[in-house]
Amino acid sequence: MGMYFDGGTRHDSTEAGVVLAYPKKHILLYSFELTRLCSNNMVQYQALVLDTQMAIEMGSEDLDVYNDSQLVIKHLLEEYKVKKEDLVLYHKQSLQILIHICQVVIHS
Repeated sequence: MGMYFDGGTRHDSTEAGVVLAYPKKHILLYSFELTRLCSNNMVQYQALVLDTQMAIEMGSEDLDVYNDSQLVIKHLLEEYKVKKEDLVLYHKQSLQILIHICQVVIHS
């Protein structure tokens, strides 16, 4: 399954979205409005966690992960160290949930 996630912030709202694409051309689109304002990178991580939880609930064993935030991708690939304290918890939570998928490929 392919997972494309994204998130964004504006001055008055925080939103996240996901596209889950099954190998047999089934595509599911979801969007979420988050209840608190936060940084764009925090929203990216929240989208990743929500989307991975959905993939697990759908029984996905394989997951190809795509995102336009190179910072988040490089953190997940451990090519960059997570330096900002407010992202450390989100990064840890993301890694903890991704281990529930048998095979995860993160695309940069």
